[in-house]
Amino acid sequence: MPEQLSIFELIANASALVQMVMGVLLMASLSSWVMIFQRWIFLRRVSVEVDTFEDHFWSGIDLRELYRELDAEDVLTGIEDMFVAGFKEYTRLSDQSGADTEAIMQGVQRAMRVSLNRQEEKLETHLAFLATVGSTSPYIGLFGTVWGIMNSFRSLANMSQATLATVAPGISEALVATAMGLFAAIPAVIGYNRFSARVEVLMKRYETFSEEFTAILYRAAHAKR
Repeated sequence: MPEQLSIFELIANASALVQMVMGVLLMASLSSWVMIFQRWIFLRRVSVEVDTFEDHFWSGIDLRELYRELDAEDVLTGIEDMFVAGFKEYTRLSDQSGADTEAIMQGVQRAMRVSLNRQEEKLETHLAFLATVGSTSPYIGLFGTVWGIMNSFRSLANMSQATLATVAPGISEALVATAMGLFAAIPAVIGYNRFSARVEVLMKRYETFSEEFTAILYRAAHAKR
């Protein structure tokens, strides 16, 4: 308990600028933790949704029946949105007279690519913020430390005799800013790296499904000609 009180005293006795730096770092740390938990829950749910949809898709269900089921839903998951976008475009173009297979498949690929880009944006939400916190927090903390140490040495000019006891409190106050910068940066960097890897895995699954679904539709369109 004394150590905690001493840290609070160091923060309370720091200069106004150093306290402002600490406040910025505290807000950045809290915000990054909120986003870390939000991304973890979201990406875990997306992984489950992809597994569930793929099991249903490859179970042998008729694609038109699956499309009717999903088209009636108010909210679609990422991979469901890709399927609906692709199949809707395929149905629209197939019903047009004179449309060849290549034109149909180009339209399907465009529709699914647009949906894929939307899903990528959703998956990468808040990752840029985590990257920014992870890369800038140490420097913000270092700025507060340098400023605090500079003030400590400047105050020595007004003292006739400088001792470690007179310098140590000011330096300790300044070093708290560096510690807070690292405390904000480390979880943000770990979260960013971890979530970026999961997003990459999910995007590869989306792209694989897109290619497989396109191949199925190509065979169906070719068989109708």
